[in-house]
Amino acid sequence: MGLEEEIEELREEIAETPYNKSTEGHIGRLKAKLAEKKEKLENQSSSGGGHGYAVEKTGDATVALVGFPSVGKSTLINALTNAESETGEYEFTTLDVNPGMLKHRGANIQILDVPGLIEGAASGRGGGQEVLSVVRTADLVVFVLSVFEIDQYERLSEELYKNKIRLDTEPASVSITKSHTGGLQVTVSDSVSMETETIKDVLREHGYVNAEVTVRGDPSIDELIDAIMDNRVYLPSIVSVNKADLIDQDYLPTVKEDLREYDIDPEEAIFISAEEEKGLDGLKERIWEELGLIRVYMDKPGRGVDYEEPLVLPPGSTVEDACLDIGGDEFLDRFRFGRVSGPSAKHDDQQVGLEHELEDEDELRIITRK
Repeated sequence: MGLEEEIEELREEIAETPYNKSTEGHIGRLKAKLAEKKEKLENQSSSGGGHGYAVEKTGDATVALVGFPSVGKSTLINALTNAESETGEYEFTTLDVNPGMLKHRGANIQILDVPGLIEGAASGRGGGQEVLSVVRTADLVVFVLSVFEIDQYERLSEELYKNKIRLDTEPASVSITKSHTGGLQVTVSDSVSMETETIKDVLREHGYVNAEVTVRGDPSIDELIDAIMDNRVYLPSIVSVNKADLIDQDYLPTVKEDLREYDIDPEEAIFISAEEEKGLDGLKERIWEELGLIRVYMDKPGRGVDYEEPLVLPPGSTVEDACLDIGGDEFLDRFRFGRVSGPSAKHDDQQVGLEHELEDEDELRIITRK
């Protein structure tokens, strides 16, 4: 029996097994076996090589536009950026990843128009694995849906999930330290509802014999497996609904109901028309909010505060991160202290060290050794 047949058998057995406390351990073992076999099959498939999409990440953050063919991604990236992506009313117009740069609020945000996904992409259909590998490197996923085909969201999400992309969630809190003896020592917080023996069963299926394991929160079996395998990517996402200019107002309630059916809040979705360039300001703002980038205005000696070209950093960045961005380790070695005014400061010109966490629109002056 080949791997594909074994995978299908495991899927069928999982689907046919009712989930309850008495079957939890059995299902855990089955799902762990399934994850391992799928990983093995994917490694076999990718070992043959093939053409990938090499896209150099540039700018302050990277956003991937994800959608089925001919949903309007190429038109959208042309409207948002300086890219020149071929457009057409037929499938697979974009045959390669096309990057463009969105300049917004002082930041340079790379937008990737990836080839249109199709069902079966995660298993390699239509070059889907190469496409999905590009999505994994992004900082944010923007779904581009047709206003007439909201059900595309479910199919796209499934393809991303199959390729180890987890959207709008955090990894489960699971800590594993291998040891030489003692078997599996599992410690769980009060909130964990999974049986300790189930956790051990899943760990054994992944080859753990001796280890100290701590589990917090209340992960599902799938989330536990994700944490153990440690090769998942966790990304935020937003939903844009394109071609909104083509619908009548009396059809709008139907669209909103379709969105709710797939657990998308209609108030959170961004309605746009890439063709008519409508709703794009709202989309740009939403991208900015989700990325959480912070702008730091540098106080430059003899020139004052530069408000025109801020230093743009990821959320949670510190003064140390700012130093490294400006001049690398050499500049960092010369650091004496910083002075911050703005949202993160207790008062203007607060003296701070490298560990001080910066916030959006802070003003920063760095004092260095000669």
